[in-house]
Amino acid sequence: MDANGQVIAALADPTRRAVFEQLRGGPRPVGELARDLPVSRPAVSQHLRVLKEAGLVTERKDGTRRLYRIDPAGIAAIRDYFDGFWTDALAAFKAAAEAEQKEEP
Repeated sequence: MDANGQVIAALADPTRRAVFEQLRGGPRPVGELARDLPVSRPAVSQHLRVLKEAGLVTERKDGTRRLYRIDPAGIAAIRDYFDGFWTDALAAFKAAAEAEQKEEP
């Protein structure tokens, strides 16, 4: 699976997506993330591992705990991927419109 596929697969899980969305507000430890979810702390750790492997999350040690945050490079990569779809869709729309104009009498 390529990197973009790994990101999409990582975010396909609703709980994992909820963990990721919680990180929008800034770095957070596992315990704080787990407090707001209907899953155990070890389950949140597993979800964070998948997000980290997909390049969406980074971690840093803060004393005895680890803080997780969104990785801007991972977000930029997936945004570029989806921007490519938008660029292709606009180009195809333009080509279809121009072809249709040439066909009109």
